[in-house]
Amino acid sequence: MRVFSYGGGVQSTAALVLAVEGRIDYPTFLFANVGDDSEHPATLAYVRDVAMPYAAQHGIELVELRYVRTDGEQRTLYQQVMRDDNRVDIPMFLDPIGAPAQRACTENWKIRVIDRELKRRGATPDSPGIVGMGISVDEYQRMHSDDPRYPYKKREYPLIDLRISRADCHQIIERAGLPVPPKSSCWFCPFHRMTDWRRLKSSEPALFARAVEVEQHVNAKRARMGKNPMWLSHALRPLDVAISGDQLELDLMCESGYCMT
Repeated sequence: MRVFSYGGGVQSTAALVLAVEGRIDYPTFLFANVGDDSEHPATLAYVRDVAMPYAAQHGIELVELRYVRTDGEQRTLYQQVMRDDNRVDIPMFLDPIGAPAQRACTENWKIRVIDRELKRRGATPDSPGIVGMGISVDEYQRMHSDDPRYPYKKREYPLIDLRISRADCHQIIERAGLPVPPKSSCWFCPFHRMTDWRRLKSSEPALFARAVEVEQHVNAKRARMGKNPMWLSHALRPLDVAISGDQLELDLMCESGYCMT
């Protein structure tokens, strides 16, 4: 079993093209959708309007997966974050130290969703599934060794094996006649750079306003619990205040390889 973790972004779309061209061997691409209300609308539009038709036209299976609880309830990441419990689930930055919280979002809404599909398709410790990851050579630090806790899967990094950079990915996609996708992520992802937040406020003010609401909701419930606030940006200030001034740009990124690819 050979599958590719498809994120809807530049690297994994380039991998899709390479699979179509026969340069890499992944007949199945798995897209773990964290929620139509959570993924950036542009990413969902690209996956459904561009990537899926392209894959189907060339005999590649591109499957959209969802997070489903053990009790059968299907829940989105946005719904989880907006609950009134004491969980946060996304790596917001803790005041005053600035450390990001645990990334339960990637683990639960991406990795485990794909792992469940691997097992459904028959992956076992004796016959593990091979999972291709969309990490390019200029992001090699995001590579991880196989985790012995999950013997039913093994990771591969075909873009790194081929020495393909993110810039190369753009060229691969364009040569295939496809539009280059936007960087994939949730619209409220704390790993956005300040320039990303400014762009969101400028071009999609309604979506930016919803991100502000997410931050306010999280901090309202943390205040009720007597806990320090958490922020969506490393500026450690309310989002609508933070982007109004000059801030140091930090290149933060989810290192799992399942997001932002």
